[in-house]
Amino acid sequence: MCRLETKGRKALPPSAQTSVSRGPAAASGRSGENMAAPGARGCSLSGLLPAQTSLEYALLDAVTQEEKNSLVYQYLQKVDGWEQDLSVPEFPEGLEWLNTEGPISVYKDLCGKVVILDFFTYCCINCIHLLPDLHALEHNYSDKDGLLIVGVHSAKFPNEKVLDNIKSAVLRYDITHPVVNDADASLWQELEVSCWPTVVILGPRGNMLFSLIGEGHKDKLFLYTSVALKYYRDRGQIRDNKIGIKLYKDSLPPSPLLFPGKVTVDHVSKRLVIADTGHHRILVVRKNGQIQYSIGGPNPGRKDGIFSESTFNSPQGVAIRDNIIYVADTENHLIRKIDLEAEMVSTVAGIGIQGTDKEGGAQGEQQPISSPWDVVWGSSGSEVQRDAILWIAMAGTHQIWALLLDCCRLPKKTELKKGACLRFAGSGNEENRNNAYPHKAGFAQPSGLSLAAEEPWSCLFVADSESSTVRAVSLKDGAVRHLVGGERDPTNLFAFGDVDGVGIGAKLQHPLGAAWDKKRQLLYVADSYNHKIKVVDPKTKHCTTLAGTGDISNISSSFSESTFNEPGGLCVGEDGQLLYVADTNNHQIKVMDLETKTVSVFPVSGSGNAVVDGPILEGEQKTVPKLPKSAPTIQLCPLSAAPGQTVQFQLRLDLPAGAKLTEGAPSCWFLTAESNEWLLQGQMPSGEIESISNQPAISLQIPGDCLSPEAVVSISAFLYYCSADSSACMMKGILFRQPLQITDAQPGCTAPVELKYVF
Repeated sequence: MCRLETKGRKALPPSAQTSVSRGPAAASGRSGENMAAPGARGCSLSGLLPAQTSLEYALLDAVTQEEKNSLVYQYLQKVDGWEQDLSVPEFPEGLEWLNTEGPISVYKDLCGKVVILDFFTYCCINCIHLLPDLHALEHNYSDKDGLLIVGVHSAKFPNEKVLDNIKSAVLRYDITHPVVNDADASLWQELEVSCWPTVVILGPRGNMLFSLIGEGHKDKLFLYTSVALKYYRDRGQIRDNKIGIKLYKDSLPPSPLLFPGKVTVDHVSKRLVIADTGHHRILVVRKNGQIQYSIGGPNPGRKDGIFSESTFNSPQGVAIRDNIIYVADTENHLIRKIDLEAEMVSTVAGIGIQGTDKEGGAQGEQQPISSPWDVVWGSSGSEVQRDAILWIAMAGTHQIWALLLDCCRLPKKTELKKGACLRFAGSGNEENRNNAYPHKAGFAQPSGLSLAAEEPWSCLFVADSESSTVRAVSLKDGAVRHLVGGERDPTNLFAFGDVDGVGIGAKLQHPLGAAWDKKRQLLYVADSYNHKIKVVDPKTKHCTTLAGTGDISNISSSFSESTFNEPGGLCVGEDGQLLYVADTNNHQIKVMDLETKTVSVFPVSGSGNAVVDGPILEGEQKTVPKLPKSAPTIQLCPLSAAPGQTVQFQLRLDLPAGAKLTEGAPSCWFLTAESNEWLLQGQMPSGEIESISNQPAISLQIPGDCLSPEAVVSISAFLYYCSADSSACMMKGILFRQPLQITDAQPGCTAPVELKYVF
């Protein structure tokens, strides 16, 4: 829980005294702003404290759901019968709103609704953990049922007060309810809120009923909400009027990348691996920008298996070695393994549910973990064998963990078995605490890792986002030491800024990424909320701006003139010449040439068996060439498919003996559906055929809303090839017609449809 304290603050009720990480007094680092100044007693959350505390003690003794419902119902009778409501203040005029047709009034638009106010700030991992609970609640109850959720964004960092940055967060986390930018924390102060997240449940008169502080209260959230809806519906006070919702995401153009979080490079093949976080997928991209593999997406999910069926949920960190990629599958609370040779995805750590264990030690697939944000391959300082450990930035528990890829020994540990997953450093308290004993040190949402295995460093560098610091963890003994940013008080998580300097004299703002340059012995840092890339000399602890003006825009030029928008990850490539940057809110990968001091955009385009998600702009669609008269048409057997199912077609075309594809000629395929164009909305309708030995797979996802139970899709292929002696070059074409029978029946696992033909 992210917490602000103010003198005179009352203690939390027992149910709210979960894992609390204490911040400074609100004025500290706030330029005089007091985020929790006392408000009028009549509308303070403290007014609920006595009655709700009694309720929560009574609920501890309740056994059945009926008993719990009855206790909450009786509580509502008591609170509803008070002589004077604890009324929430009206939203101040002039606030900026998202996902609505206009500003919302508590006492006009929300009258007759049970309202949930979610006080959040988008950087906070605890706030992110609450969002799935709110999504589930919205799935159960709509505004017609009498429920509305309103996100009240009350920023921690100055960067989070900017509406465009909140817009990006609303998109990134798929928030579909109204959000108000309470940049000056007016409502926060009026209600004396002290922690992120805090949920306040209102009755249909704007009367406060409950408050829940921190994450992990899903059962109470559902209990209180469902009983409140029943209580006020029994009294005829619930209205079924709709609230004008206008989703910001509906106005966005398509993009090959959506909020890419992290990027890494395969130093052997020079391919990039990109966590295309907003598209919930992993991309493997060649040096020329062509996508070799697209794994997962476009929707979130949790499924292992072949590439075409596997799914992720907002993946972040990626690490590649020898055709194996490890992925921090953040919102699934998993570590996934991608085998590029077998084209399979598997789970190696986590159980798919957010864990609270801060010790670990079980085998990976039995060990619950919490919001892994980055991963890096490495070893401990005592191990001769390299790459036996996957280091994990466990943002959800504020720790650094290790997944053992082979039997080995961690500092101050006995021999551990392959597959074990356990804490390496960090107490689990959210702090900026350095200590020679790794388990007594404290991190605050570690979000970026980089390994410096060589002497004299032998350490992990950690971008510790919520403390706005960069730290180092020794691989020899686990000691945690400070590098740059923050301040000496380990409880002050508000010592942020944008200052070049030395040690604590340097200031960062929510850094999310780090990359070690072995050639120059320098550390590059994605100073995310300052929209800059900085460089740190670990010998002198000197931190300076390398690129970025600090303006929020998208300019690629010289280092001093270029701009970024919340860069989230970075990696060093091309033997130290290039620095690749995941420019998250610009939806791009930027390339920084460390020798010429220039920034350019890395092009990403679909090719081969890859699919770029999102609808294709009309201007970008290719015209389907006319097939030669000699081109054969092959009628395939009808195929049953269900709405939402992905049908996979695998090209298996053979050329005459000795023939080869013509280099530079556009051999390609096209997907069409004459008179049934609705089938192709949002699909990739064409692609290149680069190799006969590695032909593309073509994916077609059946839309959820089908306009016809029967349709025919056509796959046409055009091959340009030369004979064995190169005496003649020619173009050949072929057409496959696939009838589809769309049924609601859930099909079993469907093998790819093979499109075979020998020219």
